[in-house]
Amino acid sequence: MSLLKTSNPVFTPYFWQDNQVSSSKMTVSGIVIKTLAMLFITTTITILIWKLYANGTNIKWYGTGGMLAAIVISIVLSIRQQWAHILVPLYAIAKGFFLGGFTSYIKAQFPEMPYQAIGVTLITFFTILILYQTRIMVVTKKVKSVIITVCSAIFLVYIISWILSFFGIRSFISGTSWLAIGFNVVAATFAALSFLLDFDFIERYKNKAPKYKEWMACYGLLVTIVWLYVEILRLMKKLAIRF
Repeated sequence: MSLLKTSNPVFTPYFWQDNQVSSSKMTVSGIVIKTLAMLFITTTITILIWKLYANGTNIKWYGTGGMLAAIVISIVLSIRQQWAHILVPLYAIAKGFFLGGFTSYIKAQFPEMPYQAIGVTLITFFTILILYQTRIMVVTKKVKSVIITVCSAIFLVYIISWILSFFGIRSFISGTSWLAIGFNVVAATFAALSFLLDFDFIERYKNKAPKYKEWMACYGLLVTIVWLYVEILRLMKKLAIRF
């Protein structure tokens, strides 16, 4: 099986290799329950950080700390997937700190914008799910290839921009130019389309993979949902500033 099955790194054969014998299998309902629970954790922590910021607490390092913690947890999870039942909740907590720090400043400037971004994210998620379930959008090899290529390029641009920021160099994606806005539109679009690959991979392994793999599926969906939300929020902020 090709490694290029999905733009989301968790939905690769490595994470689904069967290292344990289990009579209990992964189910869609199990994935949904775990994903909702993790989103609740992330959302709760995000709201708590909003309150801390509103009360004058310095949250400068909350976002950065959450992002770095999420990266470390993801690396550990990639080699110790049997610990997913512990690591995925920790990842959800780390993402809560990241989103709390990232969105607090935006919320202070545009109080309703984070809630609007949540609404758009949910609508997009269910729209893609319906389009996938009704087979209006079919995941072919060509579709997979295009999504994977573009998503890889997007992440590469973000990494380069992050490195340049240490040298005081502002990347084109950080401003409100039409180029920066266009990049956000493309990023948000392909974040949404990556759900197609995630749904496709889950469908292939439901009722087949061991039960503990539900945590890995939950992690993959959480990664994509947070990415989409962040891209939508960035885009909304840039449009609000420009217009």
